[in-house]
Amino acid sequence: MARRVQCVKLKQEMDGLDFAPFPGELGQKVFDNVSKEAWKQWLGQQTILINEYRLSSLDPKARSFLQEEMQKFLFSDQEVELPKEFNPV
Repeated sequence: MARRVQCVKLKQEMDGLDFAPFPGELGQKVFDNVSKEAWKQWLGQQTILINEYRLSSLDPKARSFLQEEMQKFLFSDQEVELPKEFNPV
């Protein structure tokens, strides 16, 4: 049976992640409060940000930016800002 969480993003009880997506306190917070579906949505959003801003996972500033945007996306009602040039197809 899948682990269930009350998803903070989608505001309903849903299947939880199988493991924390990264180590540390924030990873545990995501594991405890974010559903698989919300995490999947964030990964799509993150991909857009990485591609549009041409971010490198080796750059500490880029990692920090993505972490801030993830927290906005998952834990607040704030919208993640996309570049003005972004045109979803």
